[in-house]
Amino acid sequence: MNIQFARFISLIFIIIITACNTPGAGEDTIVLIKTRAGDIKIKLYDETPIHRDNFIKLVNSGFYEGILFHRVIKDFMIQAGDLLTSSNSELIPDSLKNYTIPAEFNSSLYHKKGALAAARQGNEINPYMRSSGTQFYIVQGKKYTDDELNNAEIRINSQIKQGKFNILIRETSDSLKSTGSAYTDAEVQEIASGKMFRYLTNTPDFKFTPEQRISYTTIGGTPRLDGTYTVFGEVTEGMDVVDKIASEKTDSSDKPLNNITILKTKVLRK
Repeated sequence: MNIQFARFISLIFIIIITACNTPGAGEDTIVLIKTRAGDIKIKLYDETPIHRDNFIKLVNSGFYEGILFHRVIKDFMIQAGDLLTSSNSELIPDSLKNYTIPAEFNSSLYHKKGALAAARQGNEINPYMRSSGTQFYIVQGKKYTDDELNNAEIRINSQIKQGKFNILIRETSDSLKSTGSAYTDAEVQEIASGKMFRYLTNTPDFKFTPEQRISYTTIGGTPRLDGTYTVFGEVTEGMDVVDKIASEKTDSSDKPLNNITILKTKVLRK
């Protein structure tokens, strides 16, 4: 067995079995992230249990300790969780695809300032919009006008529909292949297009709620990612630290020139 693959399997096994200290029903889960820039406390949402439990297991295993905030964009977000940035050279890079979990979209959870969300691969190769198992980002964002939010809605709906069509193409092709019959690409697309028409007829467009519009115009965030990236928590303390990290000078790849290392993570109780 490839040595790197064996290490990866061992790492995932450790993550799976490290489930202690998981809060009971009705308890808020607060996670402490200590960095050289200061401490950040994050509440994990019960409405996204797959992401919540996955993050808890990673934290309890010590997975994030020594990993960098490797992508920082002012007025957008700060991102961490890539194994390639770990000080532990025994780990292999996450690359967003080796370890993924299902999306958990919830219309009530959105990319307001301070939101915690999961990074992922793009729609063209990830039509199911599955989340990276390890990479996350914290939203800094900015304030938006109503016109900008209207344009964001158009973009979000386009991404959702394109992702759905890509899924239907894939599922239709796989289904037809399983019959043993030969079908052309044009025939696959025609069948998938019929399914897409039914989907569009029965599925309303994505719309920001009045509450979300107020939040985005007064507090800020990154609305264009709603409905396509899973939000699973929010900052409760340390937003000034997020702002400080987001203001770090970066290179052409958005990596801070001075390393912002996660020193320690811990699950707390509230």
